[in-house]
Amino acid sequence: QVQLVESGGGLVQAGGSLRLSCAASGSFFSANAMGWYRQAPGKQRVLVASITRSGSTNYADSVKGRFTISRDDAKNTVYLQMNSLKPEDTAVYYCNTAPFRNYWGPGTQVTVSS
Repeated sequence: QVQLVESGGGLVQAGGSLRLSCAASGSFFSANAMGWYRQAPGKQRVLVASITRSGSTNYADSVKGRFTISRDDAKNTVYLQMNSLKPEDTAVYYCNTAPFRNYWGPGTQVTVSS
């Protein structure tokens, strides 16, 4: 069964932290890389972080040094630790393979207040 379920979002003040989780079905998690994407209101969905099966990571410049992506293969779960959050991080966050497949979960809303 195809499944991507994101969780962990919420409302946080600027400078705060959140940890997102994504439970993925095996068909997704067996991909070479998993990623976290975000879509702000009125903007396109963009990749912010990715991690390969070997643990290599990449980050968008806008989140580098503040966000950390990790994965737990035993749980088919990908995480995104977000620190020093800024109002411009406000978006719906999604996980998917990287590059993405044409299936998206519901996402999780992250709202950062100033």
